[in-house]
Amino acid sequence: MREMELAAAVALLGCILLVGPSFTNAETDPNDAAVLFDLYRNLNSPPQLTKWNANGGDPCGEKWKGITCSGSRVTEINLSGLGLTGSMGFQLDKLTSVTNFDISNNNLGNQLPYQFPQNVQRLNLAGNGFNGGLPYSVSNMTSLNYLNVGRNQFQGQPSDMFASLTSLSFLDFSFNAMSGDLPQSFSSLTSMTDMYLQNNQFTGTINVLANLPLDTLNVENNHFSGWIPDQLKGINLQSGGNSWTAGPAPPPPPGTPPASRPNRNHKSGGNSKSDGSSSGGGNSGIGGGGVAGIVISILVVGAIVAFFIVKRRSRRPATDIEKVNNQPFAPLASQEVQEMKSIQPSSESSTKTFKVPASINLRPPPIDHHKSFDEDDASMKPIIPPKKAITIPIEAKQYSVADLQMATDSFSVENLIGEGSIGRVYRAEFDDGKVLAVKKINSSALPRAEDFLDIVAEISRLHHPNVTELVGYCSEHGQHLLVYEFHKNGALNELLHLSDEYSKPLTWNSRVKIALGTARALEYLHEVCSPSVVHKNFKSANILLDTELNPHLSDCGLASLVHDVDQALNHNAGSGYSAPEVAMSGQYTIKSDVYSFGVVMLELLTGRQPFDSSRTRSEQSLVRWATPQLHDIDALAKMVDPALKGLYPVKSLSRFADVIALCVQPEPEFRPPMSEVVQALVRLVQRANMSKRTVGNDQGSSVRGNNKDDQDY
Repeated sequence: MREMELAAAVALLGCILLVGPSFTNAETDPNDAAVLFDLYRNLNSPPQLTKWNANGGDPCGEKWKGITCSGSRVTEINLSGLGLTGSMGFQLDKLTSVTNFDISNNNLGNQLPYQFPQNVQRLNLAGNGFNGGLPYSVSNMTSLNYLNVGRNQFQGQPSDMFASLTSLSFLDFSFNAMSGDLPQSFSSLTSMTDMYLQNNQFTGTINVLANLPLDTLNVENNHFSGWIPDQLKGINLQSGGNSWTAGPAPPPPPGTPPASRPNRNHKSGGNSKSDGSSSGGGNSGIGGGGVAGIVISILVVGAIVAFFIVKRRSRRPATDIEKVNNQPFAPLASQEVQEMKSIQPSSESSTKTFKVPASINLRPPPIDHHKSFDEDDASMKPIIPPKKAITIPIEAKQYSVADLQMATDSFSVENLIGEGSIGRVYRAEFDDGKVLAVKKINSSALPRAEDFLDIVAEISRLHHPNVTELVGYCSEHGQHLLVYEFHKNGALNELLHLSDEYSKPLTWNSRVKIALGTARALEYLHEVCSPSVVHKNFKSANILLDTELNPHLSDCGLASLVHDVDQALNHNAGSGYSAPEVAMSGQYTIKSDVYSFGVVMLELLTGRQPFDSSRTRSEQSLVRWATPQLHDIDALAKMVDPALKGLYPVKSLSRFADVIALCVQPEPEFRPPMSEVVQALVRLVQRANMSKRTVGNDQGSSVRGNNKDDQDY
């Protein structure tokens, strides 16, 4: 009997050693470690997360990348800017000791998980392409003091769920598609100092923000209306691109307490809500009706007095006129109103270069006291100063010509990696081992050299995971060069059309991934940037792929270097990318970009060039040949790139073709906006994943490829 018990104990010990080797002498709490294992699997096990393991390990003891611990508990997760894909799973709420969660600037474009670490103080989800909206569980994060969900694709009106977030001091909703009125519970954000709501579609007034202890508020480029509350006029306020009502606000309803700014020493002395209300405790003896009667009487008397003042305007003392002229936010003259409405900031930053008047006069022009009233009335034209660009710092490094000559071996042919209508591109390796790409702008493409820095300033503010990042620039000795990040896998057209027998063909999953990432880049340019950025030269040669086959759209913001007609007639002629209306008018729009995107999707589907003169006449134009067959399942199967060898999900192929058909419609008004294209491709991926989890793969679906990010799309 003792022998049997001993054997059982040995067996149990063996099981423990086999099942849980990761936690033997491990420093990490087992629950925290299990969540990180799950997170790694949901992120498609990316190699850039060094030391991470989906099947075991010790995150704290092995110092996993981006993980900070205190004792055995994980306290911080910082995975920002690592090119991550996939999702975050559904166990994050178990990380009860995490106070900083930052997964910003990746490519996790799907809906957010319902739960986040419940005690998190700093939550950064910016720049991922998330859609839908914030989960309501955020309302329970009472310790939250920093929330950044900017540069995503959130839509609709935010839920009214902020009443308990009294510790929140920083909120960034910028560059989304949020709409509707601001939530009333914003008024409960009593610690709020910095709020960024720019570049959304919010409507209504901003009165709910009036009594917050704000230092900085950006509400640019929305659909707000009404008056800006007086309490917000003494802060760092950016409010352009809305439909504010000109002139002074009407008087408040009778009995309303006077407006007052919150305590400006709120950071040290706290925010007192009792200001302005203590005086209401006593009984003044005058009821609401009495106050209303007094106000009405004053208004009537004031109107009569104003009438006689106008009649005797020529005898008005100069001091009275100065009082009117010094009135803050006096009504704008009609032409000034139009001038203000025409100002459209092109970025969320207040340092953006605007082509606007250097100063805006918010008061009527001074009155000439020697003119009669009628003469004044006829000549009251606003004095608008000449338009002048406001120079601002460029968010990119400045290189010298000598620096770039050294890095490119004097722009040798050996380092030439591409050539386009704007200029040549060279591989540049610097002394620190960093490799970048240098675009040398042709002098013919830049007729006005003084415009170069304006262009650089615009490009340097384009930040998106699927847009090639500008690193630096050079402007000296008559040379104009742009320095970009370098992507080892080169351009998409090379992988599709120039691969040799040693190259691995792009799997179907990789092609869907490239289409989705590129669609997000165009969506950002068209619908997030303000004003919209038209690419003009969208083609597979301008889609660069990194080591993980994530796409990066290049040449963004360079359309102004080439005139529309020249681009249409000289550079894009016969390429197969140009929309029909471009060939006719030479004018590019965001809808012509959508057409070109559909052509690139056809390239991904068929493996064919957009225009191939070596084929028979009926098959030379890819769009003309393929479009009639996009809704025919049998014909579609024959169109697919032979390099795929039939390894693709049939349903996914059909849905992919449906998106193409929408984009390449001959009438531009019928082509969808890129946000709808993104949503269609996201649904394609989600349906494929759901099918994989429930009923298995479609018949004829692909075998999982070698790429770590492959899913059965």
